[in-house]
Order: sequence, then C-alpha cells, then structure tokens
Amino acid sequence: MSCWVPGCPALSMCRGLAALPITCLERAKDLKTRLGILLHKPELGHRIGTSSKLQLGSRQRDSSREVLEWRESFDQLLKSKNGVTAFHTFLKTEFSEENLDFWLACEDFKKTRSKTKLASKANRIFEEFVQSEAPREVNIDHETREITRKNLSGATSACFNEAQAKTRTLMEKDSYPRFLKSASYQDMTKQATSRGISKRSHT
Repeated sequence: MSCWVPGCPALSMCRGLAALPITCLERAKDLKTRLGILLHKPELGHRIGTSSKLQLGSRQRDSSREVLEWRESFDQLLKSKNGVTAFHTFLKTEFSEENLDFWLACEDFKKTRSKTKLASKANRIFEEFVQSEAPREVNIDHETREITRKNLSGATSACFNEAQAKTRTLMEKDSYPRFLKSASYQDMTKQATSRGISKRSHT
C-alpha cells in the first residue's frame, strides 16, 4: 500500500528501496531463504547434539583416568583438585582433615609475595595449626614446632617447610593408604573401570 502524504516515513522507505539495484534486493531475498532453510535443517541439531555427547564422553574418560591415577602415588593425588577434594572428604570421616588443610595453607603461603602479608599469614597459620593447644593442631614433634616458632621472627616463604614436610609424610604413610582402601575410593575406581570397559566394548 502506497502513501503519498509528504514527509511520511513509509514514503521515504519506499523511495529508498526503489533506489536499490534489483540485484541487491534479489540477494537479500536469497540470503533470507538460505538462513531459513539452515535453521530448520534437522541434521544441524543432530550435529550439535553429537558434538555435545562427544565432549561429555571425553570429560568422562579424563575423569576416569584421573581417579585411577590417584592410586599411583600420593603426588598424583595432591596434583589433582578432585583428588584433594576426595581425600579431604575422607579425612573428615577420620577427624584429621587439619593435616591436609595445613599442607594446603602452606602451599598458598609460599605463593605470597608481600612481606607484610607474609608475616601476618605466618602468624595466623602458626596460631591455627602449629602452636601447642592450637584450635586445629597438627601432629608434629616438639622440636619441629620450636623450629617453626623461631622461623616466625624473620618470616620467609620457607618458614613452614619442615612442619609441612612432616605433615605430608604422616598423611602419605598413614592416611593415604587407608584412603585407597576406603569404600568411597573403591566405588570410584569401580565406576572408572566400568566406564573404561564400556568404552572399549563400543569401539
């Protein structure tokens, strides 16, 4: 429907379209048609769904492999964020999670660059985990405790090294073997192994 009222926006639009070359209008129509066909193609949705399934399958394989690697060494467990979380959950059942929390606090402490923050963090860690009758006192000998106390006077990123090493050894020799034998980890390894077998049977 045409409009002949002067200054009418519809009239200006019509004039603008009329000024376009025929080939431009035809290309625009063709592009619109192609987009409509592409959006309604069923195989496009199938491809997207297939891609998502492949990515999910890849993540599951990575997760299964990671779980099985935890039993290779204590280092492998500590390198894995999921491994640390699973181990921490296990330690809670034994009421000994303070050992891992102290080890993690020391790892974070060693990344501190500010000398002011280093000193305040050192005192906070010592008061929470190391000093006698600390709220979350870790199981270290008296000599290591006193060495750590003296290190606080000139706090460096290495002032907890000895106490951290003792705590790590305790976890590796005591808690870690029990974690590997625990029902929770045994269930995880069974699931990881079954996913691996299922994957091989479909290849």
